[in-house]
Amino acid sequence: MSFFGKNIRKLRQLKSYSQQQIADLIGVKRGALSAYEEGRSEPKINTIIETANYFSIPIDQLLTKELTVNEILNFNTRLTVDESLQRKALPTIPLINKDNTADYLKYHNKKDFIDNMVYIQLPLSTEKKYRAFQIQDLEMSYKDEGLFPKDIVVGQFLESENLKEETLCIVVSSLVLARYVLKTENGILLKANHPAIEDELLQPEDIKEVWEVAGIFKLQRQI
Repeated sequence: MSFFGKNIRKLRQLKSYSQQQIADLIGVKRGALSAYEEGRSEPKINTIIETANYFSIPIDQLLTKELTVNEILNFNTRLTVDESLQRKALPTIPLINKDNTADYLKYHNKKDFIDNMVYIQLPLSTEKKYRAFQIQDLEMSYKDEGLFPKDIVVGQFLESENLKEETLCIVVSSLVLARYVLKTENGILLKANHPAIEDELLQPEDIKEVWEVAGIFKLQRQI
């Protein structure tokens, strides 16, 4: 058993990094980093190399001895980079794209699945719940305006009963991006911007989640 786990924990605690921040820096999942720190598993060689290179610590010393605080500080030349990330935690926002849409529709309420999704991070409130959706069609476009494939929409969780007229939102039933129009006696009517796409009528029990649009990242297109 190497000293990798003990050393990475000491390094992390020294500068008040979270496990997620260190995991992101060395390219592993947070659960894997936790296992290293607790001595339940050993990292792969590429993870060891990435860690040693990033924190400027010789591989042999990272693995074969428990480093002191002074040794870590003397080895390292990059621990002060991105101090702003230590002062302000960024929420992890799962990204739903064409590769994982089908699985998301099945496992959207499974924590293990959500925790292992690809994600983006933005300076938003960590107390709120977000999802990022990559646009896959033209339903919210009209002529040269609106949202187009590969644009990314960031949504904030919204209780379906709090929907209001003309709220731009992602409705997770079949992943519909639409403007909520009104509640009728026949159900909830959703309307797209594109004139060729018909309105969609949903029943409340068909709606799994609603995400009110909080931000949009536009893909630059040639005109």
